[in-house]
Amino acid sequence: MIRRAGRYAWASPYTALGLAVGLVALATGGRVRRLDGVLEFSGGFAKWVVRRLPTGKNTAAFTLGHTVLGQTIDSLDFAHTHELVHVRQFERWGPLMGPAYLGASVWVWLRGGRAYRDNPFEVEAYRIAP
Repeated sequence: MIRRAGRYAWASPYTALGLAVGLVALATGGRVRRLDGVLEFSGGFAKWVVRRLPTGKNTAAFTLGHTVLGQTIDSLDFAHTHELVHVRQFERWGPLMGPAYLGASVWVWLRGGRAYRDNPFEVEAYRIAP
């Protein structure tokens, strides 16, 4: 119980951002569900945000702490296991996750790799949940 609370607290800055987006999503026609200890928002503003990520409309979902933003319920279903890997990464890295993820993308890109698919955080997530 204490460990779980610690993991939630460590990831909470990103979870707070995800909740803010999620609340706007709900106010703009979106939906929310709780699954495996994660709040998943889809539709409305959540869909708008996901579609504006660098990978664009091909992105099914995006994780922020213990929240996942998806384009649709179907996209959340499709990406659920993959996004749970990212939730665990947020639990490990906490407030450092954003800089670590972006830094890894830049490092990979500077070395001639693909900033998204070759990012070690994505490599782990795709290895566990292709």
